Amino acid sequence: MSDNPLFKRTIHKHDVPSQFLPEESRSIRVYLPPGFQQWISYPVVYCQDGEDFFNFGRIATHTQRLILEEGWDPFIIVGVDVDKKRRTSEYAPDGERYSIYTRFFAEELIPWVESHYPVRDTPDQRVLAGDSLGGAVSLSLAIAYPALFNRIISLSGAFYDSYVEQIRQAASLENVQIWMVVGLQEREYPTDRGTFDFVELNRKTVRLLENKGAKVKYAEKNGEHKWGFWQQELPEALAAFLGEAPPEFD
Repeated sequence: MSDNPLFKRTIHKHDVPSQFLPEESRSIRVYLPPGFQQWISYPVVYCQDGEDFFNFGRIATHTQRLILEEGWDPFIIVGVDVDKKRRTSEYAPDGERYSIYTRFFAEELIPWVESHYPVRDTPDQRVLAGDSLGGAVSLSLAIAYPALFNRIISLSGAFYDSYVEQIRQAASLENVQIWMVVGLQEREYPTDRGTFDFVELNRKTVRLLENKGAKVKYAEKNGEHKWGFWQQELPEALAAFLGEAPPEFD
């Protein structure tokens, strides 16, 4: 079994220095695809909640299989870790650490990754992915930095009022492509900001995004607000941007 390339995943860990974050660095993990070569450039997926995407979402395992067994072109994954105690503060637009986190992400993390790994540096070759608040902040980054990001994966996005206001104030989102899913068993989900109907939050967000010209692929499926649901959806989510023949957005 140890000789099977499926079990030989390459994941590097780094601490990215920061002048914006008070702790002066942020831990990331980087998955390199099978057959990785430094002289080839690769599409890249940037994941919020990086540790969870790797440990609970098993995104590296999924990707290894999709490349080796289904013939997908290889891509790199960067998981950006977060301290769960600071997560809402960093991910929510009205959080006290939101501005420093998003500046770190766009102005420090992206240049650091691009100077250390052969990732492609155009918006259509960068994908932002996140679950719950991570999905919402991924969209938020695309609104704030349209020259950097316009491809988003949102797993049960926690689109609170502060995100909705960002979408409303955006001039146009015609360049944005976003893949969204929410679980039908997420209608009364308790959070640190109260209990929310995530189905309604996502339906409202889809309407707003479409009104702003964004291209949306949206699905409601049986599932709860947890990684058991999101992990199953990851291959389809990745296929929207990185599959052998990515489907056209509406």
